[in-house]
Amino acid sequence: MTFHKEGYTSLAITVLFIFVLNALIQFYFPEAHTLKWIIYILSGIFFLIIVQFFRSPFFDISIDETTVLCPADGKVVVIEETDETEFLKDRRIQLSVFMSPVNVHVNRNPISGVVSYFKYHKGKYLVAWHPKSSTENERTTVCVQNSEGVSVLFRQIAGALARRIVWYVKEGDIVEQGQQFGFIKFGSRVDVFLPLGTKILVNIGDVVKGGRTILAELPSAITEVTAKPAAKVMPVNDPEPTVIINEAHQQELPLVIDHPEVEKPKPAVKKAAPKKKPAAKPDGKTE
Repeated sequence: MTFHKEGYTSLAITVLFIFVLNALIQFYFPEAHTLKWIIYILSGIFFLIIVQFFRSPFFDISIDETTVLCPADGKVVVIEETDETEFLKDRRIQLSVFMSPVNVHVNRNPISGVVSYFKYHKGKYLVAWHPKSSTENERTTVCVQNSEGVSVLFRQIAGALARRIVWYVKEGDIVEQGQQFGFIKFGSRVDVFLPLGTKILVNIGDVVKGGRTILAELPSAITEVTAKPAAKVMPVNDPEPTVIINEAHQQELPLVIDHPEVEKPKPAVKKAAPKKKPAAKPDGKTE
């Protein structure tokens, strides 16, 4: 377990605030022992909240191109079929994970592949479970295509408290499943858009762990797609037209050969014509 780099500034501000607050209480109320202990306890709780929020656990990640890893800690709040209108522009299965302030807020790549699309959107700060938060809140959209050609799109969505979204990827990057791609501060939501036919392995209300919980198994759509062109190349009917055409040519060849034989008498007509022309010469001589 380590402290995430995104929390360095927040931790420094927290420590400074606690130090100043306790110094003021000690200076102005030196005899108020009960008040000082209350401030000490509240300061300690506040410090622990900040530390636990920015914690970044270490664990082994099993990479598998056929599965989709959960991108964040939290609870599954949406599983439904919907239209993805920003980039993929097709029908998808949307799976959403809500992160509360007590969850680890590291975001991880659900699959390995190449980032084919990335965009940051400014927006509102509706509560993360609001139906319109996916399209109206401040958010980032990332689409990763794996080596099999399957694309998975996912979004970081800011919530009512989460006012800072951090991302570490850009279009064209090669990413690894389970690798950190971003961070959202103080409660938020992550949407994942999966291809139709994906086998969902979680249910609404399930508590999931980023980089450890397997959300779904991708469909064997690529195998089916590659099989379709093969079916078009393999038809038995393709060679038949060439056989028919050859036979047609073979039938025409005798006709071409027989045709000159029918026209052989024509030269005899040409030989008779020259004999009439010299007959006019004697008439010229008598004149």
